[in-house]
Parts: sequence; structure tokens; C-alpha cells
Amino acid sequence: MIGVAAGYFGGRTDGLLMRITDYFLVIPDIPLMIVAAAVFGQNLANIVIVIGLVYWASTARLIRAQVMSVRQRTFVRRVEAMGASPLSVLTRHVVPHVMPLLVANTVLMVANAIFAETYISFLGLGDPSVVSWGRMIQDALDQGAVLAGAWWVVLPPGLAVTMVVLAATVAGQGMEDTLNPRLKVGHLAVRRFRVRPLHGRLDRA
Repeated sequence: MIGVAAGYFGGRTDGLLMRITDYFLVIPDIPLMIVAAAVFGQNLANIVIVIGLVYWASTARLIRAQVMSVRQRTFVRRVEAMGASPLSVLTRHVVPHVMPLLVANTVLMVANAIFAETYISFLGLGDPSVVSWGRMIQDALDQGAVLAGAWWVVLPPGLAVTMVVLAATVAGQGMEDTLNPRLKVGHLAVRRFRVRPLHGRLDRA
């Protein structure tokens, strides 16, 4: 909502909302989770609150840039000239165009959130009553599993974290390509870029 409002209205509204966003962008997430665990106790809810307070800022800036681009398009200008209210323009024309980017970026942020929770649990600052991959790795290291060669205690949770984070990242990239067909075109999609074979051009020559 902050990114949409800042990108559409611009001016002082954009300046105020982006300054607030900048303050949240410079807050380090992991140290803040450590402080929250030390002050409010080791609770999973505290980690979730910190993730929600910090991780929205980058998405807001991304959505703002996309909204500013959509607002300059001809069909939006025409709707505004016909007297449509800002709320109608946003809900019917602007937000549907930025929704694919929002969905894809949200999936990507899930990977960051999972890694952050695993890291906090690995440091021993997570909720001790909740089973976590990070806590499993931390308990295995505390019991000397690495020195004892008990790889089957450390490796499975580590692989689980890696696979989930990688799956969320690949899913986010796939959703971005699917929901935004323009990314499938040539230079806009690095993952789909292919070099044309040389022999075909020689034959035509």
C-alpha cells in the first residue's frame, strides 16, 4: 500500500512515504531479531513481527517504481482525464498491473524469511519450544556431531533449508516469467537468452 500510494500520488506523499521506507531499509534484520529475543524473550511471534516490520520496505520501493511506470501509460492518463477517482484508477487499472510483480517478489521474500528464522534459531535465540531446522543444526553442533562424524544429524536439516530456499527462489522467478510475458522477450530475460548458432547465418550469407 505504501509503494502504490507513493508511486501514484508522488510529490510530498512520495517523499514522506519513501523517507519512512528508507528508515526501515537501513534497519538490520538479524541484529534486530537478536535484540527482540533478548528484550522480549525467545518467542517465535517476536521473530515473525520483526520479519514483517523489516522485509516490507524493499517490496514497497519495487512496487513504487512499477506504479510510477504504469501511471505514465496512455490508458491511465485517459481514465484520469475522463474524471475517474484516484481510488477507481488504482483498484481497476494500476494495482492489477503491478500484482504479478508483487506476487513474485513476495515468494522471493519467503526464502529470505525462512533463512532469517533458521539463522536466529541456529544462534540459539529462537523459541526453544518450537522445532526448527536451525535449532536442529545448533543442537547437533553442541553435541559434537561434526567431530564425531555424525553427518546424518547435521546434513538433513541443512539440505532441507537449502532446498526450501532454492525452491522458493525458483518459484518466484518462474511466477515472474509467467505473470509478466514481457520478461520472455530477448534481452529482458537473461535466463531465457540463447545465442543463435553461427552456421545458420553462414548458410544465409
